[in-house]
Amino acid sequence: MTNRPAARRTRRRRLLAIGLGVGGLLLVFVSTLIGLPDIAPRLGFQILLHQLSGGRIYPAACVGTGLTVSQCSTYTFIVWDIYLPVVLLALIVGAALGLAGGALQGLFRNPLADPFLLGISSGGTLGAAILFVYHVGEAEADLYLPLFAFVGAISTGLTILVVARGRYSSVETLLLTGVALANLISAVLALVLLYNAVAGEQVTFWLLGSLESATWQVDGLAFGGVLVFGTLLCLHGRELNLLQLGADVAQSAGVDAPAVRLRVILLASLVTAIAVAFTGVIGFVGLVSPHIVRRLFGSDYRVVLPGAAAFGALFLLVSSDASFLLFPTSLLPIGIFTGFVGVPVFLFLLYRQRRASTMVTM
Repeated sequence: MTNRPAARRTRRRRLLAIGLGVGGLLLVFVSTLIGLPDIAPRLGFQILLHQLSGGRIYPAACVGTGLTVSQCSTYTFIVWDIYLPVVLLALIVGAALGLAGGALQGLFRNPLADPFLLGISSGGTLGAAILFVYHVGEAEADLYLPLFAFVGAISTGLTILVVARGRYSSVETLLLTGVALANLISAVLALVLLYNAVAGEQVTFWLLGSLESATWQVDGLAFGGVLVFGTLLCLHGRELNLLQLGADVAQSAGVDAPAVRLRVILLASLVTAIAVAFTGVIGFVGLVSPHIVRRLFGSDYRVVLPGAAAFGALFLLVSSDASFLLFPTSLLPIGIFTGFVGVPVFLFLLYRQRRASTMVTM
């Protein structure tokens, strides 16, 4: 006999997923138009449809607007090559942070885990600070800044992996190692910044995150990396489900807990390092998104991981929209707006954590 409540619940979740998908596509269009204060929404919409359809829709992008060919070309460049890449980078980085946060929350069985739990953001910050302070590759900062930040971030993740390979490593050991590394890197960072006060201001701005590095080339690199490593991370949903029952139970079900832990940390570190390399440190996206998915769709990590990626993308995009709407003439770090939502949720989770800790030794 069919379980009717379960069937209705499944149907509602499917309808909700479809509705969120359609809403997300519409949000991409709206978000691009929000960033165009000097371009009429109708013109921006025409340009988007013209470019996306290859000219099959609106063969002339500016038809009916009275613009010259030169003006139309300028507006097309603004919409297609400046604002749309920002929207897409927000989606890519938000997805990366949401996915990494969901994976680490499942691995550590801790609702307060986020992509920066293991000190990866501190490593990325140190890499960026070296460029700002010592002017290494400053003439080609668009290339070297992401490279230095990525190397710094992934170096921290690889250090954690060395600890994870240890025979007697545990969840607590990994977490404490991450905290220790973060504090050590912060001390080194403070020492480095003593050499250049101006660089300190640049690092502070970078720490709050920004989408201003967005170009089609940047989006392509970020998307390629997140797609490959993120897909591999999503394939660990079943193992993460079993790990929620404890390492011994998972082991009896055929899951090699230490190997899964190693792979998840490696993939989550790579995904997070890509996000940090191109946008700096954007907090709370990876903390909040998995919780929203679990409330709406349940705790199956085969759903939580891709769902957290989708909600992370939308969360960061909405935060970017808020920055345009509230401060259209200012260039404010995107991390400020993610914090407005993330901090209250974090405090709520912290209160819940006091009542019932969910972190269990693996």
